[in-house]
Amino acid sequence: MEKLMTHILLCSFFIVLVLHACPAISQEVEDEKEFDYGKGSDKGPDKWGEIHEEWSTCKHGNMQSPIDLLNERVQVVSHLGRLQRSYKPSQAILKNRGHDMKLSWEGDAGSIQINGTKYELKQCHWHSPSEHTVNGKRFDLEIHMLHETPSGETAVVGIMYKIGRADSFLSTITDHLEALSDSTDQEREVGVVDPRHIKIGSRKYYRYMGSLTTPPCTEGVIWTIVNKVRTVTREQVNLLRVAVHDESGSNARPTQPINRRSVHFYRPRVEDEN
Repeated sequence: MEKLMTHILLCSFFIVLVLHACPAISQEVEDEKEFDYGKGSDKGPDKWGEIHEEWSTCKHGNMQSPIDLLNERVQVVSHLGRLQRSYKPSQAILKNRGHDMKLSWEGDAGSIQINGTKYELKQCHWHSPSEHTVNGKRFDLEIHMLHETPSGETAVVGIMYKIGRADSFLSTITDHLEALSDSTDQEREVGVVDPRHIKIGSRKYYRYMGSLTTPPCTEGVIWTIVNKVRTVTREQVNLLRVAVHDESGSNARPTQPINRRSVHFYRPRVEDEN
């Protein structure tokens, strides 16, 4: 009997250990040198799932991101509600991860609420061209604002940009991007950064369940893609690419099969607009 109880306690311990370890797996890879975006490359998107066993979801997952937001497969709804953002200024660090620039908030930068759950803002990073497409159209840039719950659940807000007027948020960190591009440093403290300056400009958005778009491609990520396409200058896009020193013209994963997933498009009712 004593041996049985000991066995049960050990099993319980390992179950708890596994449950607590799972959220960490959802983290994006911080050093991106082990993969790239080259078509036909041994380390390119088609091969990500073969590089490490823990990256196998990149190849075998059925809820992968990004996707094409095709009108014919989108269900228009009004029940999702306005995206609730409660951000605030916090100290931040700009880091070159090898293929992208990541801005991480060190303290409490606020959160968003989805279905009554609070997701805390952790970082943002940029992809060029955009990873998500709309009716097959790819845009010049996409920012991903990554949020997490204390238990490791992930929600990402994506905003796409086309060439036009300068993006005001990128303008505030231009000096830091230029400083990184002119040195061999991998990261730089940028002081207090206010995420409220990342403008959305629309209440309408797409919502679907997907994955991280970089290894380990963990699934179960709640995606919110803002409907409004904002503007950025070509110089700003080029600076983001130059700063990472990877000599690549792109860091966008190809779109993935949607399979049987639902894609909702939130459009407020007329009375909600007033």
